[in-house]
This record gives sequence, structure tokens and C-alpha cells, in this order.
Amino acid sequence: MTRYFVWNASVFLCLGFAYLLFSGRQTPIIWDGFILFFILSTIGALDQIQKKHAILRNYPVIGHLRFWLEFIRPEIRQYFLESDNEKLPFSRNQRALVYQRSKNLSDQRPFGTIDDVYKPGYEWLNYSNAPITDELPDDIRVEVGQGSCSKPYSISLFNISAMSFGSLSANAVLALNKGAKLGGFAQDTGEGSVSSYHKVYDGDLIWEIGSGYFGCRKPDGRFDIEKFTHVAIDPQIKMIEIKLSQGAKPGHGGILPAAKVTPEIALTRDVPMGVDCVSPSRHTAFDTPVQMLEFFSLLREKSGGKPVGFKLCIGKPEDWFAILKAMIDTQLTPDFIVVDGSEGGTGAAPVEFIDHIGMPMRDSLRLIHETLIGANLRSRIKLGAAGKIISAFDIVRACAIGADWCNSARGFMFAIGCIQSRTCNTDMCPTGVATQNTLRQKALDPVDKGTRVYQFHKNTMHALKEILAAASIRHPSELKPNHIMRRDENGVTQPFSKHLLHIEAGALLQTEPSLAFTGEYAYLKAAWSTANPKNW
Repeated sequence: MTRYFVWNASVFLCLGFAYLLFSGRQTPIIWDGFILFFILSTIGALDQIQKKHAILRNYPVIGHLRFWLEFIRPEIRQYFLESDNEKLPFSRNQRALVYQRSKNLSDQRPFGTIDDVYKPGYEWLNYSNAPITDELPDDIRVEVGQGSCSKPYSISLFNISAMSFGSLSANAVLALNKGAKLGGFAQDTGEGSVSSYHKVYDGDLIWEIGSGYFGCRKPDGRFDIEKFTHVAIDPQIKMIEIKLSQGAKPGHGGILPAAKVTPEIALTRDVPMGVDCVSPSRHTAFDTPVQMLEFFSLLREKSGGKPVGFKLCIGKPEDWFAILKAMIDTQLTPDFIVVDGSEGGTGAAPVEFIDHIGMPMRDSLRLIHETLIGANLRSRIKLGAAGKIISAFDIVRACAIGADWCNSARGFMFAIGCIQSRTCNTDMCPTGVATQNTLRQKALDPVDKGTRVYQFHKNTMHALKEILAAASIRHPSELKPNHIMRRDENGVTQPFSKHLLHIEAGALLQTEPSLAFTGEYAYLKAAWSTANPKNW
């Protein structure tokens, strides 16, 4: 049968070369042929014996080709078949933009756009016939914690999103912090705490604290206020961010197996060696929205008056409404909220969580922005946005919806050499970015890549300034949804505001606050009515 042809041919040729060898014709070529076909014959025999793969039993030897092609399918697709604007999860054009800007190369494109400007979902910015001609500031910034903190922080419009030492290599952390120092922007530590590598270049840090309380935990895994204070007063740490949930895996804890807990990671996270490093699915330092706000006040005090906020990916709207009602009742507020969307990245997460759990960033951002306005609290709380932010237009779009600044994780990973091989969970990262393998990460030069991080930020901010000037806008805070146009599914041009949630200032403080949710957002009335600030 033809499906056995390769195996049968290998056996036949092996016997033929064996006959020649026994006949005294022992030349190197004959020996090589015998060894090759003996190996193939043996593989075929083993394929017939094994019971794990039906394909190999039906197609001995040749069946291995199928598994090999499947193994290299992502590379074949990425290098030969992928279109320039096919986002899986980032398009070739998006990656090329980061590579060019990080290397200080021209990012200009010839001949015209390759986007179909008439397809549903196409977006553009309304420019002005009277653009700004004088120079805008080199680095547009936002003040966080002004009026509530003794040490407010002036944050850049574009910063490095949360990525932990452990998920990233030591050299990757070094490169990112060097770039942050050169460019005067911030690096979020991720929930893996502040490592020694974060401190080498003295770049601004946002200390993210997750449910594992790494770096400020007791032996039983609960929060330790004394350890927190010891770390938080470091002048390099500019803000404290409590991670309620992560966009790519909201409501899901994490486990770093004991085998991967190196001495450095154990020291950084304040966990023992030889034990799984567990990040629970929820916090133990507080049980209710009111307790959470009181916890924030404590951290603000113990950190010496630094801005304290939280990051979340919205799931049940009533959970967010419970937090908002707690703010209204207690008048305790965080200094900032980072809105992470379900399109956010991760080193590893279950497929169902990546694809189908949590609200996308734009929807979450608009919901939080508008309901804070409805509660007359928006002026007290700054909003960061994270989730597939790569270009200056991505920043403009997010600010038009309600963001004060943006964070990017994978964008800065591209800047230090990530090629989107999507092997972050295997410890086999080909560029040394997402691995703890000492040999692999040596390929990443933190000095060179740190400069690229700085240049990516600088050139993206320059592009942002040019866009704002073209629209006659001096600061992203002036951006409104009507500045962005979008073609809907029927091909009709609509301003962004057409289908976005809108709530009048103070509307949620009225006698019937649920009446603020109208039209296609009327379904939120029930969530508002059932939200309880004393319980989730």
C-alpha cells in the first residue's frame, strides 16, 4: 500500500546497503546510506508498535512529516503567509512600526495606505484646517495624586505596562528600566515585586501588588504592612498599584511551579524555595469595596504620600458599581485606576480566559470614565488604559474615550527584540525576552535594547505631538469622542460618541440614579440597583 511506501523503501534500501557492506564494498557513502535507512527502518518499526498516534501507525516514517510541519506552522505563517495588516495578535505593520521607531529608523510609508478605508470598523481622526504651528512640550505628562498626595507623580502619556521579573528575563527588565530612565517615563513592575534588576538604572517604577503580595507578604501569604512600608518608601517607586485582575486572565490566579522558583525569584517575591509560588484568584487584605478603599488610604499613608490606585479588567458591571458606590458613600477614592482589557497580553493563561473572559478595554474604559463623571468623582481619579496600545493613534483613541495616559507591554517587548513567536510559556523564548534560561537571555544586550526602548517611546511621543497639532489640540485631555470617526457595519460614517455610553455629571447622585442608563445601555440599570458597596 502507498502509505507504507516510505517505510518499505527504507527497509529495502537498508537491506541493499547491508548486502553491499557484507560484499566488501565498505565505502563511506555506503556506510552513510546503510545508517540512514537503518534509522528510518527502525523508526517505521517503532511507529507500528506504538499506540499513541494513529497517524504514525497508518503512515510509518512519513507520518512524522505531518507533526514537523505542524510544529513549524506558526513560523511559516508569520514569515511567508501572514498579510501586513492581519492582527494575530499584532500585525506585521504594527511590529514593523515598533522595530523602526526603536531603531531610530524612518517609519514613513510610501505610496499610500494599505488599509481598506471603506471597510466596517475603519477609524480616523478629524484634523483641523488651523493646525498648531508652535512647538508642543517634548514629553506630555499628567499629574496623578495632585491634591490628595504629598508626593504626586507627573506621569508620561506612554509607559511600560505590568510585566514581572520571572515572566521576563533579568536582561529584559534591565533594558526596560534603562529605557524608562533615559526617557523619563515609568515601568510597572508587574506583580512579581521589585527586583534588584529594576534598581540598576534607577528608572521610575510603579509597584504593582497582586493577591500574592510578593515582596510584602507574611509566611502564610497574607499582606505584611511593615514589609510594604520598607519597600514603598524607596524614592524610585513613584506609585502603588493594586492588581484586582489582569485583562488576559481576570478572576484566575497563577502558579509558578517550584522548579521554576530560582533563588533570585524567591528573594524578589519573598517566597520559599522548593514550594509552588501561588498567586490566589482574590485578595485577602480586604473583603468588601469599602475595606478596599480603606486599604488604599493605609497604603498611601505608609508609602509616604504616594499615589495609590488599582488595576482591573471589568467583569460583572455590578462589581464595578459596588466600588463606585463605596467611593460615593465614604468619599474615599483611589488616585488612579488602570483599565486593562480582555485583549491584554500574558505569559500564559487558559485559552477560554484569553478569548472569552472579561470586558474589552474600550468598553471598560468608557464605562468607568462616564460613571465617575456621573458620580462627580472623575476630577479626583486619573485613568490609565492598557490593551494593545502600540501607535500614537492608539493613544489618541484611548484618550478620546476617557484615558489620561496609556500603558503598553507587548509594544515595549517588541522594542527589546520580541518577534511574537508566542513561546512565552515554554521558557524557550528565541530572543531572551520571556525566559529564565541564562544562555538564551544572554543574547539580549540590556544596554543596546534599553536605548531602543527609549527611542520607541521618544518617537511615539513625537508622532503623538504631530497628531495633536494637526487636530489643533495642545493636550490629550482635550480629546473627545467626536474627534474620532468610525465606519459602522453598514458602511455609514459615525462619530465615536454615537454608540458610546454617556452620563451627565452628577446623574448617579440623583434620586433615581439608574435613570442615567438609557438606550442600549438600559441593561445596566439592574446592575446599578443590585450593586452593594459592602459586599461583592
